[in-house]
Amino acid sequence: MMYYERGSKTDIISPDETRAILKQVFDALGPRKRVLALPPDFTRFNSYAGPITEMVNDYFGDTLTDVMPALGTHSPMTDEQLSTMFGSIPREKFRVHDWRNDVVTVGKIPGSYVSEVSEGKLDYEMNAQVNKLLLDPSFDLILSIGQVVPHEVIGMANYTKNIFVGVGGSDFINKSHFIGSSYGMERIMGRAKSPVRAVFEYARVNYIKDLPIIYVLTVRDKDAASGQMVTRGLFIGDDFECFQKAADLSLETNFIMVDHEIKKCIVYLDPEEFKSTWLGNKSIYRTRMALADDADLIVLAPALKEFGEDKTIDGLIRKYGYKGTPHTLECTNANKDLQDNLGASAHLIHGSSEGRFRITYCPGDGMSREEIESVGFNYCHYDDMVARYPLESLKDGWNIMPDGEEVYYISNPALGLWAYPERFKD
Repeated sequence: MMYYERGSKTDIISPDETRAILKQVFDALGPRKRVLALPPDFTRFNSYAGPITEMVNDYFGDTLTDVMPALGTHSPMTDEQLSTMFGSIPREKFRVHDWRNDVVTVGKIPGSYVSEVSEGKLDYEMNAQVNKLLLDPSFDLILSIGQVVPHEVIGMANYTKNIFVGVGGSDFINKSHFIGSSYGMERIMGRAKSPVRAVFEYARVNYIKDLPIIYVLTVRDKDAASGQMVTRGLFIGDDFECFQKAADLSLETNFIMVDHEIKKCIVYLDPEEFKSTWLGNKSIYRTRMALADDADLIVLAPALKEFGEDKTIDGLIRKYGYKGTPHTLECTNANKDLQDNLGASAHLIHGSSEGRFRITYCPGDGMSREEIESVGFNYCHYDDMVARYPLESLKDGWNIMPDGEEVYYISNPALGLWAYPERFKD
C-alpha cells in the first residue's frame, strides 16, 4: 500500500518538509520495538538517503538499532564517508554487508520462469538471498531508503534492488546482472518493468512478503536555477505501486533526450564517488544511446585507482577486458572463473562500446596507460585532457569550444540517462 506520495518535475521538497512527511508516516504506523534501516552506500550520495536516514534516527532514537548500507558488491564505507553521508548517527549502529558470506537463501526462482521473462535466452535457477539480519524476527520495521533513477542492469534503480542486490547474495546478484546483459541494455534502461525486475518481484512476492519492509524512495534532480541537487518526489509504500510512481516521475525528470546524436561526449567522474570502472562505467551505460557511430566518449576520472571494487572482480576485468559481447560470451562459456561470477561477465558486456564508438579513460596518477589500454580502453592523462577541455569552461549539455568543436558535457552520469530518440528502443 501507499503511505505517502508527492512529486512533479518542478516540485522541490525541502528538508523540513521531508522531516514532517516522515513524522506523519511514522506516527500513523504506530510505536515500533526495533527498526532496521537500509540506505544506499556512498556511491549514491546524491540520493538524499543520508539525511533521510538521519531523520529516521532522530525520530526513532534507540529503537533504530541497526543501519546497514546496501553495499551490494561495493567496498565497505570508510569512517569519513559514514560521517559525510550520515552525519550524527552513532557509529555503533552501522553494520557491514558481506555479499559472499552473510546471506541466507529464502527461496528459489525456477529456471522456467527465468526462461519465460528472458525470452528463452537463459534458463538457470536463481537463489533469492538476503542478509541474515533481515530475518531477525525482533525487527518490526525495515526501512529501505534510496533513489529511483534510470539504471543499466534493471531499468530503474532501487525498490527491491536495494534488498536483493544491495543486501543480497552473490548467486542472485551475478545471475540477475547476466539476465540484463543477455536481454540487452538498451531494451531495459529507463523502464520500471524488465526481465530483471520481474525476477526481483517474483522473489519479493513469494519469499519476503511477510518481512516488515517499507520503501522510502526519492526522485532527485539538479535544479537549473540554483545548480543544487533537489528532491522532486518522495514516495513511501510497501509494494510495486510505490516504485512505479517513483519510476514514472524519474523517467520524466532524469531522462534527457538530445536533439541530435553526440559526436564527442565528455563525462566527469567526481573523485569522492568514482574510484573504479565498476562504478565509473556509468559514463558508458548512461550515454551510449545518445552517442553517434564513431563518436568519442571521454571519461575524466581523476580518482580512478582500480577496475573492480571487489578483488575477485578486479582480477577478472584485468584478465578479460571490455572487449565486446561475442568475446565476453566466448570467454564465459570457456572459463569457470567467469561462470562463477556472471555479474562480472555482465559488467564486461555493459562496459564495451561493441566497437561502435571510442572510449578514452583519463585517470590521474592512480592508474597507468598500460592498465587502461590492457582492458580495451584508450588512454589520456587527466591533466592533459582537462588542459584541452577546461572544466570551468564547460556547462552541462551542449558546448561550443573556441575552435568551433561541439562537445556534450555531463558533470555526473549517475544522475540521469541520455538518449537520441531514434536509438531509444521502445
